Amino acid sequence: MSAHRYLPHTQADIERMLERCGAATLDSLYADVPDTLRLKKPYELPEAMTEPELQRYFEALAAKNKAMTIFAGGGFYHHYTPAATPSLISRSEFLTAYTPYQPEISQGTLQYIFEYQSMMCALTGMDVSNASMYDGATATAEAIIMAVNSARRKRRVLISATVAPAVAQVAATYASAAGITLEVIPEDCGITSREAFEEMMGAGDVAGVVVASPNYFGIVEDYSGYAERCHADKALFIMNCHASSLATLRTPGEWGADIACGEAQSLGMPLNYGGPYLGYMCCRQTLMRKLPGRIVGATTDEHGQRSFVLTLQAREQHIRRQKATSNICSNQGIMTLHAAIYLSLMGAEGLRKVNKLGHDAAHALAEALCHTGKVKMKYPDRPFLNEFAIETVSPLDADTMLSALANEGILGGIKLTDDSILVATTEMCTPDDVKRYVSTVKNM
Repeated sequence: MSAHRYLPHTQADIERMLERCGAATLDSLYADVPDTLRLKKPYELPEAMTEPELQRYFEALAAKNKAMTIFAGGGFYHHYTPAATPSLISRSEFLTAYTPYQPEISQGTLQYIFEYQSMMCALTGMDVSNASMYDGATATAEAIIMAVNSARRKRRVLISATVAPAVAQVAATYASAAGITLEVIPEDCGITSREAFEEMMGAGDVAGVVVASPNYFGIVEDYSGYAERCHADKALFIMNCHASSLATLRTPGEWGADIACGEAQSLGMPLNYGGPYLGYMCCRQTLMRKLPGRIVGATTDEHGQRSFVLTLQAREQHIRRQKATSNICSNQGIMTLHAAIYLSLMGAEGLRKVNKLGHDAAHALAEALCHTGKVKMKYPDRPFLNEFAIETVSPLDADTMLSALANEGILGGIKLTDDSILVATTEMCTPDDVKRYVSTVKNM
């Protein structure tokens, strides 16, 4: 019998599982976790408390947090969440079962998924949207697998060095497990090397190409001719984009992309210690049967009333799990609903305004910082939306600058190298915030 009431595995069960995994002990399952990160003592839990005592305890813990003015991005941004969003998310018609298998009792869930998909298609310029992936990184990994599945015999995919490192690393993990060769197109002064791209495509056997817009350095790249070059070799052109930026920038559909994917956190989702996030994926209609995740369609019921159902279920994992296109396509339901509500409340005009405010703040900050003489643009003359890379001027270095800003209550950006920082702004950065950032740097 198990020593733990809610853990039914006996010692014999554990030994059989370890043997199947090829592990000697339970500890060996965690061999990849650095020893410094492993807990070697019991959790320090306080004694039981009454409800008022517990509330005061957590209020005291929360008071230790230091509110920071955020100028950090790197793929995740501090956007405003409309006040109506929490109330709308909690409405009972949306609180249905995990997966809406039974349409007659899941119309609320099915409708918001349908509306989300419709809005994401409009935002990306693509034909079909799923709902949805865990985050932007896994969505990109799934897009790579989708490209290989579509190409059949080709198992080589190119990914630009200007794609966010975390996204590239997750993609590499999935690629290695799927037997896919993932090769990096080098960057040239902050953008994808066109010369290297042409040379690598010339080698043949490419199933897909992954690029980013804006890229990791905040630069808006020109991808003219990329889709045509890919299609000439029967490869898919995949674009990883920040969802919010698509309200302003040229869409993947306009670039001729086959698959659009990325992180939708920028659609008003609060930053919260690493999640939850929302990966979106849209594609051309010709690829929709390869698309992982839920797809909801609109129809009419026996009374002629508009209704919604899951569609293309023959390829869903709950029907033929062993032949599923993906087994990580769990519906990020509440975050899909969050995105649908945000897009509905903001509308096209609101999204454009959000991007304009972030753009104006970023360009004002970049110009003012360069005037201090303490920093310079890392990639001068490259166009950017709301994020840019700077280099510190000796003797100032990145650590010193970020530390000084933190002392003033400013999260100054993401360290790229010892002398370079990635800085981002959104509509949440006020002119006073920009002045305080510049003043702090100027006085270093």
